[in-house]
Amino acid sequence: MVWGRRWIGAIALLAGLLSGGGAAADAPAGDWQSVREQARGQTVYFNAWGGSDRINRYIDWVGGQVRERYGVTLEHVRITDAADTVARVLAERVAGRTTGGSVDLIWINGENFAAMKQAGLLGEPFTHRLPNFERVDTQGKPTTLIDFTVPTEGLESPWGMAQLVFIHDSAVVPDPPRSPAELLAYAEAHPGRVTYPLPPQFHGTTFLKQLLIGLTDDPGRLQRPVGDAAETAAVTAPLWAYLDRLHPHLWRGGRAFPASGQSLLQLLDDGEIDIAFSFNPGEASAAIAAGQLARTVRTYVFDGGTIGNTHFVAIPFNASARAGAMVVANFLLDPAAQARKENPEVWGDPTVLDLAALDPAARALFEALPRGPATLPADALAPTLLEPHPSWVAAIEAEWQRRFGS
Repeated sequence: MVWGRRWIGAIALLAGLLSGGGAAADAPAGDWQSVREQARGQTVYFNAWGGSDRINRYIDWVGGQVRERYGVTLEHVRITDAADTVARVLAERVAGRTTGGSVDLIWINGENFAAMKQAGLLGEPFTHRLPNFERVDTQGKPTTLIDFTVPTEGLESPWGMAQLVFIHDSAVVPDPPRSPAELLAYAEAHPGRVTYPLPPQFHGTTFLKQLLIGLTDDPGRLQRPVGDAAETAAVTAPLWAYLDRLHPHLWRGGRAFPASGQSLLQLLDDGEIDIAFSFNPGEASAAIAAGQLARTVRTYVFDGGTIGNTHFVAIPFNASARAGAMVVANFLLDPAAQARKENPEVWGDPTVLDLAALDPAARALFEALPRGPATLPADALAPTLLEPHPSWVAAIEAEWQRRFGS
């Protein structure tokens, strides 16, 4: 939602006015047992994207588990843009609502986390208090500690891994395009068979970032904040030149775009386009298992690699049920919960855990998982490209809207 994304800029502007005096709610004192005792009977309002039936069912399962095990009620507040929830937390802080907030746990990463951290909208660090956090592979998966170049510093807990994969029906396109140049050539040779979701929808913006990394002369520059207008224009110029050539050959002549990643997959299944993509390496296999994609569908990555990151949950500074939110965050890292989430028949979201460090029983949960016909092995996903600094998101979304928005 464009409306929600614009709040990110407002949050950044207010950060200086609000910094330093954040009245974070007191965290439960003592050991983990005291956290569990305080959490019992609490209701946790979990603001999380609600656009996938598979994910919604998984969160419902989590709710049943934490209610049965810990006496915590989990209410899934289904959102379409995390920026809207960030804006609500900001409004509560501006209004002086330092306790009793409406959001207890939020599913975020990237620019939304950077905005909340900058504006002091998160409470004290909490991941070091979660027993299951010790199982996270912080060495092999460094993005569990660094979110779009911004150190997490214990303010958000990793939940799952993500990497951009391209999706094609191998029976229709046996040799798909594996670089920006090849994708452009394919679109020119097959008009109307390629498209991408409308920015600022997450998948659409991710596609733009992937192209920018592959096209700009200095990809390393993207790891630092945007500079002045002239420099930003120079860094992004190859992206706009590329899109100017690509758009006339897109689905519907580039005059309309799918509303979401799910819509993109539907177009692929309907035979309207030849190339789709997802930020979940297991999503295509999950869709095949659900009968939503043909069994001949497969995934691949660009030869130079694709963007990867970690997604997280965070606790706002004024959460009403901080202890309950910590209990939920800890359960999300339980090997049984992570293995269920990675199952392509459930969700297909890759784990953040260090499998080699798990005990044999826990490791067996992952070894028994069906990989799914379209899921690449971990070594085939390499190299994983780092996300640009969050400030580049706002810059490219605004310029895309100016150039191509209606």
